[in-house]
Amino acid sequence: MSDYLFMLENHLSTDQNRVVAEVQAAASLANCSLFLAGGAMRDMLGGFQIRDLDFVVEGNAPKLAKALTGKAGARIISSDDRRRTVELLFPGGVTAEIGMCRQERFPKPGSAPQVTPATIQEDLRRRDFTVNAIALSLNRASRGLLLDPMNGLADLGNKELRALHATALYDDPSRLLRLVRLKLRLGYAVDEKTQSQYENARAAKMENQIPRRLLCEELKHISTEPNPSEVLRALEQDGLLPLFSPALAGAKLNPPGLVKLEKVRRLVSNEATNLAANWGPFLCVLTEKLNPREKQALIKQIEMRKSEVDLWQKLPPRAKKLEAALKSARLKKASQIYDLLSKAPPDEILYLLYHSAARIIQDRIRNYLQKYVPLSQEITDAEVEAKGVTPGTPKFQKLKEEMIAARLDGRTKKPPPAPVEPPAPVSAMQRGRAVR
Repeated sequence: MSDYLFMLENHLSTDQNRVVAEVQAAASLANCSLFLAGGAMRDMLGGFQIRDLDFVVEGNAPKLAKALTGKAGARIISSDDRRRTVELLFPGGVTAEIGMCRQERFPKPGSAPQVTPATIQEDLRRRDFTVNAIALSLNRASRGLLLDPMNGLADLGNKELRALHATALYDDPSRLLRLVRLKLRLGYAVDEKTQSQYENARAAKMENQIPRRLLCEELKHISTEPNPSEVLRALEQDGLLPLFSPALAGAKLNPPGLVKLEKVRRLVSNEATNLAANWGPFLCVLTEKLNPREKQALIKQIEMRKSEVDLWQKLPPRAKKLEAALKSARLKKASQIYDLLSKAPPDEILYLLYHSAARIIQDRIRNYLQKYVPLSQEITDAEVEAKGVTPGTPKFQKLKEEMIAARLDGRTKKPPPAPVEPPAPVSAMQRGRAVR
């Protein structure tokens, strides 16, 4: 195993490692050359948490993504027919993008690119910043080989953001927003030439050429940032926030609410970085001070799709049903609360943690997150299998649920650790040899 593969496996969660294995298997069956690239490689090599998995293939990416919706149980969140990319949500809350290796040519600044299939080397050379132009081969013949044609590894070591090309911020002006966001999250400096390009692009008002739909995509990325309040403040200081909505500037930005949401999200662990889990709560807080007309203007300004609007505007009534269920006097056992919340969508849990003033709601959700979930994880598949049932069967799942319920309700105790045998006594002769 190469050093980079070892590093990758140690940076990924159990669910992420499973997804990497599933995508590799599907790519092998489809005879596609597969690579992990972009943000996943940047975060791994930079020592950050890997948030999303970015795969690129020399082949038919949409076909590979469709294959993963079958056996792997993934669900398509979004797709881009022009760039031949598909975003997937896997069981366990793991998000991944499957994209075609491609070249992009922009006829004019801010226009839709002309896309053609390409090799992985060509794909890496057409990207935005050097730290995003690194890939790791996941193919059988070259598995673990690092590809770094633009020397992004050196810029990661220098903690520096450098644009790949002199026209990078002109070709795709949404990179202006991305540069601000990455600078804040990574804590990196912007190299002198890139800073000059940024200032020149701003002087030319290139931000006004950002397609509305890309504004929505960028807002999605901001919603999953660890500190979205800081990103929005930085965009406001740079005069870029009105691109999303002029109403968000000034007193209506709501930084205190966003900071509160950030604290609440940390309780829900990695699930809160999932777009589907965080988009609705984020927009509810972001637009808390906007009137209905201003909210509608935001939807129109960034060309928000109906499914995206529904995740936001239908969240409060959905969460209200969960709140009523959590208040029920019939919930007397820990296992009952666990059963209810383990099946509840994470965005509803986040919304209630932020909005609900009822002490019983706060206590039950926090007990679930901080006590019941860790206790449930003590029941391993191996422990259930030892009872003589076959993994993956309905009987196995039912027995596991029963064992979890028993542990939560205190009907069974955590097994004691295996006794440690005392060391064998050392004879006088052996002690003498040790001294000599």
